[in-house]
Amino acid sequence: MEHTPRTAWLAEAARTAAEPQGAGNLLRVILIVMVVGCVLTAWFLLRGYKRKDD
Repeated sequence: MEHTPRTAWLAEAARTAAEPQGAGNLLRVILIVMVVGCVLTAWFLLRGYKRKDD
């Protein structure tokens, strides 16, 4: 087995970890849009329950 210095091993590990991980960005965007949509829907529905003291 060939001996590799720690710095070379760490550089290879960092390069491998930095490669694209598939659909991660797409799932992040979908999750953010879903949360924002839920907040806006809740705000729209709950504002109708506001009582007026007139």
